Amino acid sequence: MTTDTHYSALQLVFDTNVLVDALAARDLNGQYAAAVLDTVRQGEVEGWYAPHTLMAVYAQLETLLAAPKAYALVQELATVIKPLPQVGDELVQLDLPAGGRLDQMLSIHLAEDYLPNPLFVTDDPEFPQTAERRVVHSKLLAEQGVAPWQNPESRLPFIDLALQQRAIRPQLQRNIHRVLQHGQYILGPEVSELEQRLADYTGAEHCVTAASGTEALLISLMALSVGPGDEVITTPFSFIATTEVIVLLGARPVFADVEPDTANIDASAIEAQISSCTRAIMPVSLYGQPADMEAINAVAARYNLPVIEDAAQSFGAEYQGRKSTNLSTVGCTSFFPSKPLGGYGDGGAIFTNHANLAQVCRELRVHGQSERYLHTRIGVGGRMDSLQCAVVLAKLERFEQEVQRRQAIGARYNTLLDQAGIARVQQRPDRSSVFAQYTLFTEQRERVQAALQRAGIPTAVHYPLPLNLQPAYQRLCCPDCTPVAASLAQRVLSLPMGADLRPDQQQRIVEALTAAVNQ
Repeated sequence: MTTDTHYSALQLVFDTNVLVDALAARDLNGQYAAAVLDTVRQGEVEGWYAPHTLMAVYAQLETLLAAPKAYALVQELATVIKPLPQVGDELVQLDLPAGGRLDQMLSIHLAEDYLPNPLFVTDDPEFPQTAERRVVHSKLLAEQGVAPWQNPESRLPFIDLALQQRAIRPQLQRNIHRVLQHGQYILGPEVSELEQRLADYTGAEHCVTAASGTEALLISLMALSVGPGDEVITTPFSFIATTEVIVLLGARPVFADVEPDTANIDASAIEAQISSCTRAIMPVSLYGQPADMEAINAVAARYNLPVIEDAAQSFGAEYQGRKSTNLSTVGCTSFFPSKPLGGYGDGGAIFTNHANLAQVCRELRVHGQSERYLHTRIGVGGRMDSLQCAVVLAKLERFEQEVQRRQAIGARYNTLLDQAGIARVQQRPDRSSVFAQYTLFTEQRERVQAALQRAGIPTAVHYPLPLNLQPAYQRLCCPDCTPVAASLAQRVLSLPMGADLRPDQQQRIVEALTAAVNQ
């Protein structure tokens, strides 16, 4: 399949007259305008307006209808189409042509500065046009639909954070503005607000935010007094941070192999690795799916060991009806931008139902302070800043909807790959996944990756080398004692994934994948 048959999402930017016609049901133009607006209501395409446009729409409606009716129509309109953001220097940047309308030029400037694929909808024949700017009359758009106006889409994003940002831009601006206004950039009110919201979401009694997912793991191990001479049992198939924090404390990572179909730590392989030096077990909930936490907790209970769930990829997933991060002694997650709940920088959080442990973590993240300038512990500078908390709070408003979308998209991938006979990571029936990555298995990874790249489809490998084979860690552990992880590292391949991935994009991906696999 050639890439020129695929199209990127379109954004309709409405001129004042079209919205007035649509809402006032004014003459034949109103019917066309209303039909175009209905495509936005039905979710077929995005709709946008410049903030000054909404005021102009209300002013004109008020002359045509009773004020309460005009206000109700504008209120409903604001739930259907989204505002273009304004920074404050737009007028300075405008180059207004002779005879041009300021309101239209400002709308054009905001849209072209912010949207990747804008189409201006107007009934004004004098609306400014250029060779690059696409403008359409509402009648033509109503008759032809949006398809002829979409741009060819040559390369898909691996994760479309820009589309997500457009959807939550008003909340982001509001939250960031609040931080800039109060000026409490460290441990401001957003920090405690986010901690309470996250605790409520997971059901954990305590949440402590941290500077990153790595910092969350490190602080958790420190709170459990893991140090030199100790051992921590973990998975060899994860991001390096999982092992890094163990070694930074002078402890030794001990690896239990992974399950061949989920890539999560094999709970049945853990007990054989326990020794008199073992101080904790740290499973990773890989690719968005929790490990077998009931079995892991049972092993830990027999030896009176704490369990730290590294849930950097699985926030929002469930295991036997309970949220990931609230499945063991401690749960840690990451707000790295590409995570299911990500910020716009580093951030992380620690979850526990043990009040004393939570208090120790709070002290450790501020250099071991029990009160200002009284340091009763050796700690770190591990706070999550107010601005990142503000970003995550904005994303949290949409998060449950995104989890549902991710699961629907993951299920669609499952069906398409199963129909094509392509092996993939399996999901267990007693747990859910948030599909932080969608990962398949292939024996011809390099060839498949190259073919997908030619088709404009990005891929990634999570992960190409087990942790016990990493050069910095080989001396600390057995390099050949995890054969399943070593095998998976040669075969895993992750496809584009995100809450806003469209069905037609998935179809394109799987068709190109199937062709590559069957070459």
